[in-house]
Amino acid sequence: MSRGQPEPRLDRKPLIALVERASRAMQADMVRRAHADGHAEVKMAHNSVFGTLHAEGARAADMAVRAGITRQSMGEVIRDMVGLDLLEMQSDPADGRAKVVKYSDHGLAVAGDGFRYLGQLERRFAEEFGEQEYEVARDVLARLVDVLARFAAEETQTSSSVGGSVG
Repeated sequence: MSRGQPEPRLDRKPLIALVERASRAMQADMVRRAHADGHAEVKMAHNSVFGTLHAEGARAADMAVRAGITRQSMGEVIRDMVGLDLLEMQSDPADGRAKVVKYSDHGLAVAGDGFRYLGQLERRFAEEFGEQEYEVARDVLARLVDVLARFAAEETQTSSSVGGSVG
């Protein structure tokens, strides 16, 4: 490690692994709860839609970007959810060639149950960890996203200025 990088610590999991495990655990819990609420049709893959679709609707391509998956993958999930009467496809009033994904009435009910459960879950986390500690955890995660975006912007700026000066 000649570049002054810290050596990896083998006595603890990397942060990325912890974040991923927490995300998967929460998503699995959401699906478990949906099933307990009588929504047996809900699958883990549907979380990519529930996490990115607003009540007013959205284009599949925009949802894919927000979910961090390919347009093709998002399209497959959307088709599955349309078949389960969770979603509808409608013409985009701003562009007749495009489609907008919206919740069906049934999908709105399922999503509503999920969002209510998220509220309950967050209250339970606050009780479990204490309000202040839970807010710190939320704040740190939000700041991590901001810091990584800043690092990426700095790297892009550095590489473009280096590339721009090469003649």
